[in-house]
Amino acid sequence: MLIGLPSVGKSTLLNRLTNAKSKVAAYQFTTLDVVPGAMEVNGARIQVLDLPGIIKGASEGRGLGKRVLAVARSADLVLFVVDVFQPEARAILDRELRTAGLRVDERPPNVVIEKSGAGGISVSAQVKLTRVSEELVKDILRVYGFNSGRVLVREDVTDEQLLDVLAGNRVYVASLTVMNKVDLVNAGFTEELTRKLPYRFLPISAESGINVQALKEEIYRRLDFVRVYMRRRTGETDFEEPMIVRNGATILEVCDKVHRNMKDDFRYAQVWGKSVRFGGQKVGVSHRLMDQDVLTIVTK
Repeated sequence: MLIGLPSVGKSTLLNRLTNAKSKVAAYQFTTLDVVPGAMEVNGARIQVLDLPGIIKGASEGRGLGKRVLAVARSADLVLFVVDVFQPEARAILDRELRTAGLRVDERPPNVVIEKSGAGGISVSAQVKLTRVSEELVKDILRVYGFNSGRVLVREDVTDEQLLDVLAGNRVYVASLTVMNKVDLVNAGFTEELTRKLPYRFLPISAESGINVQALKEEIYRRLDFVRVYMRRRTGETDFEEPMIVRNGATILEVCDKVHRNMKDDFRYAQVWGKSVRFGGQKVGVSHRLMDQDVLTIVTK
């Protein structure tokens, strides 16, 4: 999804990236609803959503905030679109997403909480806790109605991370930031932003098409896709249209994508590529594929 303040060029960028025809104009809130588009890169079709502009206080309902942020919770990747003349906007967007329960570029805390009927609260920490004490952990759990239970902490968490675990509704999503309209400034201006800003960004111009192809490739990389080429038993490989799966996908997941009953008739698979020791190696459904593997599935 594309997210940014009003009039940063999201609609223009969507039209550059996809086959969408999002309305573009030189005034705020041109986009009043979610506009989808399909981007094709390396054989993958990726849905891109242009969301209405976020304003400060969106997470509290200002503007179209709550509706926009509800859509954001379903995204696999957040693409922050920042105006080169408003680089501080990224912090505003971060705060609004955080208040709405989205955790950008974070992992879920490695904490397990098990409720029990009696016995009080026990805290077992596998690491040294420096940011919360065991007593604070117990106090927080009691506030949430846990009077008996077991807490297993496998990393040095903060009190906010512990609250996230208890809330159980946080969404963890990767992000990518683009600095738009760089065609309106010189190279020195962009280099200065790179040095002083606390976040990394890809400089682009949606209007002029600068770095748009590089952005497509980076989106593909961040989504962690791999291409699997299907090969018929006759020896014919389809190199034109790869099967797109997430990195680490198994043969079973490919079977499910081809047909939901294929796994029931599965005998074995043959793989050529980086994930096997030799070409044509026979593997089972749990075998994990790598980028550009060639795959033949043999059924009963």
